Amino acid sequence: MSGIDKRNKLTEEPFSYKITKNGMVIVYYDNKQIVMLKDKEAERLIAKINSAKDNATEVQLLLAKITGNFKRGNEKLSKRKNN
Repeated sequence: MSGIDKRNKLTEEPFSYKITKNGMVIVYYDNKQIVMLKDKEAERLIAKINSAKDNATEVQLLLAKITGNFKRGNEKLSKRKNN
């Protein structure tokens, strides 16, 4: 796994998830909702998370892979103007 997370970002655990009552999985990055999974896709992710529960870095890697390439570096920070 050392080749995957070269900058050790996943050890900081930026991803989190929540499983809802109806079986949906909501994935967050820095407490911001990124993706919502349901049906078979959610079931597969829950099974993978349960099998990797002991390894936090592996869970982070699963969550990172399921979000895809959502962060490309072109996000702009919101700037508030004080008038």
